[in-house]
Amino acid sequence: MTMNLDLSGKVALITGGGSGIGAACAHELAQLGARIALADLRPPADHVGVVNQLLVAVDVTESEQVADMVDKVTNHFGALDIAINCAGVGMPVKSPVAETAISEWRRLLSVNLDGVFLCMRSELAAMSTGASIVNVASVMGLVGTAGASPYVSSKHGLIGLTKTAALDYAAAGVRVNAVAPGFIDTPLLRDPDDVARRTLSAAHPLGRLGTAAEVAAAVCFLASPAASFITGSVLSVDGGYLAR
Repeated sequence: MTMNLDLSGKVALITGGGSGIGAACAHELAQLGARIALADLRPPADHVGVVNQLLVAVDVTESEQVADMVDKVTNHFGALDIAINCAGVGMPVKSPVAETAISEWRRLLSVNLDGVFLCMRSELAAMSTGASIVNVASVMGLVGTAGASPYVSSKHGLIGLTKTAALDYAAAGVRVNAVAPGFIDTPLLRDPDDVARRTLSAAHPLGRLGTAAEVAAAVCFLASPAASFITGSVLSVDGGYLAR
């Protein structure tokens, strides 16, 4: 059996596509033949290596903007076959639960969980049999970590949302999966402290941070016909982090 990664003619929407994992997904999906709609809070003027693209500015926490985003994609391309929900924020300062600011809790849940829910709500309504959604979660959606309750909770919730949506839409022939990256070398994780980077690298049995391209490869697999019997799954891309 030959693995089928061909996405020629498919329409792929990537939120958070302006940088990091989202940008890498846009590039790899385009290489596989997909037509790209790249959405971000501040989308770049152009994305190197991606042709026939649609750029959309969107705040994923605003339901009307999200609905308008999907309308723009379907009006421009005539369909929506693949959605990669990558828009998210991290937690710059850790704090125990009792010391976590309510505003910080609401900020992370609003973007990382509510935002994906709003996106999926509009995306699924525009999809038909054979479509696929891949949500970008985190290894922190499968384990806990001290001082990061908003982030961990948002990613656990995202995985639960992914599994539930997979069950809701399986009969319609729409697949919903997630990837759970470990610590990836992206702008979200840029730290001038070499000691901190070495510590994060050492947390992975492979001894390094992952790359956005490595996560994008897993996303493309899940979005492709090669994963046609996979739904409701979480694929860890973590250098062995969860194997400990």
